[in-house]
Parts: sequence; C-alpha cells; structure tokens
Amino acid sequence: MRKKIFIILAFLLLFYLIDFKILYSTNKKTISVGTAKVNITPEIPIPMSGFGNRTDPFKGIHDELFARAVVFSNGQSKASLISADIIGFSHSFWEEITKRIEHETGIPQKNILLCATHTHGGPTTRVYGEHPSSDVEAYLNLLKENISTAVKEAADNLNPALIGAGKGECKMNMNRRARLAGGGIYLGLNPYGPVDNEVGVVRIDNIKKNSVAFIVNWPCHGTIMGSDNYIITGDWPGAAARFIEKEFDEKIIASVTAGASADITPLYRKTMKFNTRVGEAEITGIILGEEVIRVAKKANMYSNGSISASQRVITLPGKKRPPGPKFRKDGIYNFEPGPNVDVRLSALKIGNIIFAGVSGEVMTEIGMKLKKQSPYTFTFMLTHCNGSSGYLVKDDAYADVGYEVVTSRVMSGAEKAIIENLLDMIKGL
Repeated sequence: MRKKIFIILAFLLLFYLIDFKILYSTNKKTISVGTAKVNITPEIPIPMSGFGNRTDPFKGIHDELFARAVVFSNGQSKASLISADIIGFSHSFWEEITKRIEHETGIPQKNILLCATHTHGGPTTRVYGEHPSSDVEAYLNLLKENISTAVKEAADNLNPALIGAGKGECKMNMNRRARLAGGGIYLGLNPYGPVDNEVGVVRIDNIKKNSVAFIVNWPCHGTIMGSDNYIITGDWPGAAARFIEKEFDEKIIASVTAGASADITPLYRKTMKFNTRVGEAEITGIILGEEVIRVAKKANMYSNGSISASQRVITLPGKKRPPGPKFRKDGIYNFEPGPNVDVRLSALKIGNIIFAGVSGEVMTEIGMKLKKQSPYTFTFMLTHCNGSSGYLVKDDAYADVGYEVVTSRVMSGAEKAIIENLLDMIKGL
C-alpha cells in the first residue's frame, strides 16, 4: 500500500515539476507580459474632437479616459500594443512618442502599435494655426508623458504569461452608407449593407492562470453620444473596458481597439441623458463585454511563441476634397488630384496571433477580406493605428460616392494596396 502511495506521489511530483518547468522556463521563446494603465483625462477644458460643429471646450466629465499598455517579450524580442481613449494620433505624434518609447524601453519603433479607440467624446489631439492653444499643447505633452510612462511601467514588470485568442460576435453595429430618397448615399442606417460583427479577443493570463489583460477588437465608430455632447466620455469603447475590468475586480486591463469601421455606426444612438438610466454607450459596452468574457473563457492558452513585427509606409495617390458641402444630391463629383497620402501599415505577430495595423479609417469590407485571406486564423485589423491618414475606402465605393469617399484624401486604389501589402508583410513574419 505504501509503495503504491509512494508511486502516486512520485508521479504527481513529476507532473508538477514538468508544469513548473514549462511555466518558469528561461527558454527564450517563453512569452512574458507586462501591463499598465494610466489616466489621460484632460484636467483643463479644451476643444473636443470628432464633430466639426463643436468649437467650445468640453463642459464636464462623465467617464475618465485611459491609455492601456501591454508589453510582450520572449527573451529575444519585445513588442508593445497601446490603446488610448482618443480619436486618433497624427503621424508626427506617433513618430515622436515611439522614438521616446524605444529610447526608454528598448522596444523598436516597428514593434510598437499605438492605437486610438476613436471615441468622439474625447479631446482634440491636433494643434492648428500659427498660434495653437497653449492648453491643447500642454495636454498633448502630458499625453506623451503618460503614454510613455505606461509602456515603461509595463516593460519593467514582465512576468511569464499564458496567451490565447478567440472570436465571437456582436451585432450592435451596422453599415451607415444609407440610400436617400432623393438619390445618392449619405450617413444613416443601412441594415442591408456589409458589416463585420466579429469580435476578436486575446486573453493573457499569469502563471497562476489568472487573467491579467484582454485585448479586444471590434469594428464600430465611437459616436454613440452624438455631435451635441460636450461631456468627456470614452463612448462604447470606454464602457466596454469598464465593464470587463469591473467583472474581474479591476485586476485586469481591457485594451479596446477599433476594427475596420469607416462605414460602420453603432446600432444604438443617444436618446437618453447620462443622468437618467444606463445609456446607449453603456448598453453597447455591456453587450460587447459579455461576449468578450464568454469568448475568452474558451481560448486555448499557451506559454511559448515567437514575436516578430514589420512596418511599411505606402504612398497612395491623393485627391482634393470638394469645396463647400461634403454631399451633393446628384452624387456626382469630379475629383481632382491632390497631394499623395502616406499610409503606415504595421504587422505584429505574437505566437499565432496577428495584429494588422493601418493608420487610417478603413472600410469594413477591406478588413473582412484581409482576415479571410490571411494564413493565420487569428488575424485582427487595428485601425487608427500608428498615425492618421484619414478615410481609406474600398475601390467600388467611388461609383456610389457618399460621405466616406468625399471626405477621403485618397483616390481609388487603397483597398488593393492595403490588402496586398499587409498580406505580404504577414507572410514575411
């Protein structure tokens, strides 16, 4: 009897040591992860971004804005994915802050994904004119400081981790290129139009198998609160992050990224005030958050994997934006050539997960085609990533025109260029 007990205990000890060795291995392909979260809510009222009619500074704060940083390392390579409750980052902002991050952490620029959630309830991130607002400049300087601090904190707290991915579905989004009775296409609700409902989820656990971070990818504009809102809010991305983090007693960070959503609008729009009941932004965030948690629970987790990255700047033929109103009832525009537009493409591979970044607002079908053609099952397109190139629309949209086409600074050809280049980059990782 004692011999049998001894044998059983010996096997249990052996399995424990094997598991311990896997989790704590110094193998250079073992993935380690560090996370950090920092408040980026402006302290002084400054103008908001996302709607041209709002010229006054914001008048209050409903929910605070955050930047969340995840740093990956396998002993050989480091990479970072950062999401921020901001409408977007200019190319110059990206250039300056990623150089700073590289200097402070050793993470190469090409291994950094700086993503905006594209909330339309946040402060402006651009300075205009010869004499820009000193308050806006002060906020941008503080924003750079806070983001770089978050990445440094995450890089200084790397620990062995388990990582996995999954896909779900959230139907709280809809195509917005709607037909008008008088002819033409403009902003509205189009239940017959293409829409990507896929929710991409990356789950990161510590060695005790407790989750420490989720990375969420879903295509939808952050415009639920509308153009008359003067209250700072993360919109649905902020609501989703709050819900997920609260469900885990604030012991994780939920990093939300925007998928290909140039022509995608929230299903719910503002009809209630913040001070009444749970609003549409909260409802959307909760429904999305519940799906994220459901998908995350089923993810297959692993501890080892390669880390590789690539960046490429492509130049697309530019076009001038038509003067006057951005919509004509006859839908006829004679677009004139304009300055060429640079688009930064990024590809980051963590194990078997691909993050494909584009520095612009990408139409949903472009993202859907990329994911379908990618050799990796878990391929997620991150837009508003590493710069801002404006609207990037599918090639056949130019025949129908509409808001996205008129507003874009690029002639036809973006769709093919983005997909072909990203696929080439992904295959080269």
